[in-house]
Amino acid sequence: MPGSVHSQDPQDESMVDAEQPQQPQDPIDPILTLDKRIVVLPGSSETAASFQFDGEGHTMGNALRYSIMKNPAVEFCGYTIPHPSDAKMHLRIQTTDSTTALAALEKGFDDLMDLCDVVTEKFTDARDQFNEENSNRMQA
Repeated sequence: MPGSVHSQDPQDESMVDAEQPQQPQDPIDPILTLDKRIVVLPGSSETAASFQFDGEGHTMGNALRYSIMKNPAVEFCGYTIPHPSDAKMHLRIQTTDSTTALAALEKGFDDLMDLCDVVTEKFTDARDQFNEENSNRMQA
């Protein structure tokens, strides 16, 4: 029937059941996935790579950049937040031939964790000393 919404043509039915092509969820085609939240971006090489961190912002970006730049084998490290409404951070690392960008990233994480451990230890010691001094004053 012309103008009918429901067609009885068998070709139409087979087209409805046909698989639809998969649309990429993210325009970035990951070369290597380190974690579900860290992706190596296309165009990376052994000594120069860009990483995308999902769910991270300036706090992690600046701390990690600082930690990585302490490595003498790193020539450049910088981060950007591509758009404020996206919870993504991009980190670019360029190294000398003596190491890889991935190794520099791993060392940066290790160094940052060591720094956090030192800060935690110093804070805990200062808090315990403060609490001890205050409890001594309360008893006196």
